[in-house]
Amino acid sequence: MRILFVGSVEFSEQLLKTLLTIPEASVVGLITKSKSLFNTDHTDLSTHAVANNIPFKYVKDINAPHIVKWIGTLEPEVIFCFGWSALIKEELISLPLKGIIGYHPTLLPQNRGRHPLIWALALGLEKTGSTFFSMDGGADSGPIVHQEEVMVSKTDNARSLYDKMIQVAQNQLKAWVPQMHENSMQLVEQDHSMANYWRKRGKKDGEIDFRMNTSTIYNLVRSLTRPYIGAHVVFKSKEFKIWECEKGQDFTSNFEPGKVLFVNDRSITVKTADGGIRLTNHELPSEIKPGDYFG
Repeated sequence: MRILFVGSVEFSEQLLKTLLTIPEASVVGLITKSKSLFNTDHTDLSTHAVANNIPFKYVKDINAPHIVKWIGTLEPEVIFCFGWSALIKEELISLPLKGIIGYHPTLLPQNRGRHPLIWALALGLEKTGSTFFSMDGGADSGPIVHQEEVMVSKTDNARSLYDKMIQVAQNQLKAWVPQMHENSMQLVEQDHSMANYWRKRGKKDGEIDFRMNTSTIYNLVRSLTRPYIGAHVVFKSKEFKIWECEKGQDFTSNFEPGKVLFVNDRSITVKTADGGIRLTNHELPSEIKPGDYFG
């Protein structure tokens, strides 16, 4: 089966490496990006194209006429688009015989939209999903190709959940790509009445406000840790990254949220709305002392 592969992040790279081991898959072209201004997990896939003698292009606008024309010359039966942030238009969707297969790490039709791993952790979800779907021009709205549940533990963070998704998705590829090759794959239409959309996150969404409760702060930090941009606090009008934290002891006395309670080596305990949070991996200055305030 002739496949054009589109991707530009770490997840894309791992799925490409798996795809290259599947006998029924023949990658005839590759589209990637040489750099990204917003994907902290950006990965240039051109090295894999060169190593496997696959024609490739660096692309800014995948819907540009000259790019669509180039893709047409490769005569792909299907396009796999795993890790590309722009919507693909109808002209390109209708080009390959078997359409374009996309990927979204939620239990579609639930939680379509932006930043799915971050939102899942920030909202404290106990499970999410790994979903391949056939693109239809909408946002994550096409028929489902293959879907698996993924459990989210209280100790998961962005890195561990990202790695879970990679492993689950790799196993899914091995299951459904041979079925697509044999034309035996069954698509399942999404129930659009069950759909919701997660919005794009902004810088303010990553700021810790110690008037939040402890669980909300913990979820925010773990959702934005590496490979993402990191949550941050404001101290003396400057921003500092917080990479890891854990629940501190409960405080029911009259301490105000945002007050530094303890400093032990690099561990800093801060009062929250309902207790305390211990900042264990951070970029805060060493002069912070008990009695200081965030905000």
